[in-house]
Amino acid sequence: MTDYDQLDAWIDQHFDEEVRFLQALVQVPTDTPPGNNAPHAERTAELLAGFGLQAEKHAVPEAEVKAAGLQSITNLIVRRAYAAGGRTIALNAHGDVVPPGEGWTHDPYGGEIVDGKIYGRATAVSKGDFASFTFAVRALEALQAAGAPLKGNVEMHFTYDEEFGGEMGPGWLLKNGLTKPDLMIAAGFSYEVVTAHNGCLQMEVTVHGKMAHAAIPDTGIDALQGAVTILNALYAQNLKYKQVTSKVAGIEHPYLNVGRIEGGTNTNVVPGKVAIKLDRRMIPEEDPVAVDADIRRVIAEAAASFPGITVDIRRILLARSLKPLAGNQPLVDAIQKHGQALFGQPIPAMGTPLYTDVRLYGEAGIPGVIYGAGPRSVLESHAKRADERLDLEDLRRATKVIARTLRDLLQ
Repeated sequence: MTDYDQLDAWIDQHFDEEVRFLQALVQVPTDTPPGNNAPHAERTAELLAGFGLQAEKHAVPEAEVKAAGLQSITNLIVRRAYAAGGRTIALNAHGDVVPPGEGWTHDPYGGEIVDGKIYGRATAVSKGDFASFTFAVRALEALQAAGAPLKGNVEMHFTYDEEFGGEMGPGWLLKNGLTKPDLMIAAGFSYEVVTAHNGCLQMEVTVHGKMAHAAIPDTGIDALQGAVTILNALYAQNLKYKQVTSKVAGIEHPYLNVGRIEGGTNTNVVPGKVAIKLDRRMIPEEDPVAVDADIRRVIAEAAASFPGITVDIRRILLARSLKPLAGNQPLVDAIQKHGQALFGQPIPAMGTPLYTDVRLYGEAGIPGVIYGAGPRSVLESHAKRADERLDLEDLRRATKVIARTLRDLLQ
């Protein structure tokens, strides 16, 4: 048997155990918000210890967590050292997820298996890759125990702040000097290897008017009508974004979404305040500073056209784009080779319109890619929607791809 055969065989022999591990992870909620994620880290560390993998627990100070709008975060690092002289490869997956919402036909925390798929929040994004990465590392160590010469180190980073931008997850680990790998692979989908992604600017725009009784509306200034004027200007700008094209395969154009509006006090009161939360996706070619300035310009010009209102703008998030770093080619080559062998089709290298906390590794000069267990698209996975699911065969094959890739990189 080749080394690849041995890795594949070990994963097949332990696949039921891998599925049970994923079920156990799904059964501990990590809804963010509110972001009370330390209990999941404790449970994960307990499960890893059962495999002989000791996890370092790095609790983010409460004040920093609260300032980020979360409740608790404990990030985990598992370090595995082999012979000296090789590279350090990090594997990162995030455990925090958006709340399940409505419309589920399966328990979002059940890990129920139906027709070869496991259902539950974070099965696809990205507790599924807690499982794929863990069992790929375990298979690698079984290979080493059988005599395969491995050089270097593997680190697993299980973090809990991707939904709020990652600064308290990978960003916190990197800022505090707790890790500096040579290469990294982050949780992703099985049928493509992602080398670039969009950036994201999120803002809260608060429109102030003057409350008044609805019977005498002229004595007030309607903040909602002012907000509508601003919204119309933003949506007009969105049409212009569609005329801009990215040169990165898989990424089309910039766009803007208004995802939340709050305001007013009652139906018989002229609204005195309305808050809008917007999300502006930036293609890799865009400058975040210029994008920020342009959004503020559009809002200011629209507000000036509605007499009496004032506007406050607060930045919620700035996540820069992930741009390919020159050193990522060994990752791309290995994943494409083994992905094609195991999935029976080419695994393209491309960009994605998502934004992730992988960018933080890139900003630290660490070449990385996004690859892991998952279907062909976010839509197919139902990520951030009801009935999120993961095909178990995708999990099995992606685990083998990661294990084989690690074997190649740690020679």
